[in-house]
Amino acid sequence: MGFFKKLFSREEKKTLDNGLERTKKGFFDKITRAVAGKSKIDDDVLDNLEEVFITSDVGVDTTLKIIDRIQSRVARDKYVGSSELNALLCDEICGLLAENNNESEEADFTVPNTGNPHVIMVVGVNGVGKTTTIGKLAAQFKAAGNKVMLGAADTFRAAAVEQLDIWGERAGVPVVKQKLGSDPAAVAFDTLQSAKANGVDVVIIDTAGRLHNKKGLMDELTKIRNVMQKVVPDAPHEVLLVLDGSTGQNAFEQAKQFVAATSVNELAITKLDGTAKGGVVIGISDQFKIPVKYIGLGEGINDLQVFHKEEFVKSLFGDAK
Repeated sequence: MGFFKKLFSREEKKTLDNGLERTKKGFFDKITRAVAGKSKIDDDVLDNLEEVFITSDVGVDTTLKIIDRIQSRVARDKYVGSSELNALLCDEICGLLAENNNESEEADFTVPNTGNPHVIMVVGVNGVGKTTTIGKLAAQFKAAGNKVMLGAADTFRAAAVEQLDIWGERAGVPVVKQKLGSDPAAVAFDTLQSAKANGVDVVIIDTAGRLHNKKGLMDELTKIRNVMQKVVPDAPHEVLLVLDGSTGQNAFEQAKQFVAATSVNELAITKLDGTAKGGVVIGISDQFKIPVKYIGLGEGINDLQVFHKEEFVKSLFGDAK
């Protein structure tokens, strides 16, 4: 954690604060109403807080955990002042999320030097910001000194390949592609072969954004994985599921379906700057035993950040902690 904090610059902090502005305002407004006229945290306030978190897309299960922690803290510390509620909430939510197995705290844009490309396979439905996320990741991996290549394995939509091409140009990285309707696994195979031959450090593979039935999705992604392993035996090293934070509870449902269908091992939650539903990050981080690794906070190529739980919660509550 200490290593990441050294990297969390003032500029990144500003981007995080600005990106969460709508969610932050929504939280503050609702919490202010929850404690209106109260001088202490009583059952009425706890009931109101429960409603605040549920309506802010934190999710029922995570909300109940937070309320239990607040209730226990009040009883233990004999806390009575509602004026300190933001600091208390910040502290307890940070504590809750810290208990989860989330290794993204130490993450940056370096990759291990194994002699083979580091392969990231990106999954998610159309419209969640998947291609944009790939472009931003490519730019940041390149800025960190890596040689990067993209693979356009979403061969079912011409727009998907065109969009990836545009982002490849923006990031200054090559894109391997084939004609529309080609076998996605063949594209992934060609990408890894080219990457290996050209000493590429990081390969990011786009996949079809259709939400298949679970068997269809698993079969397709399994085929891509198996074909890639013929070139790089342990590929993909990361399976990144991209979710649209502005869809609130629908993001939970998409995560459940993809996690059930394939071996997702990290999450990216996008479009947080345009929504008041940023609370969904807290719920998803708590409920899934999969790290939220990245959050999207704007349209700029540098507006994708490594997710840091404590900084996120502190920003949400105005550095109340």
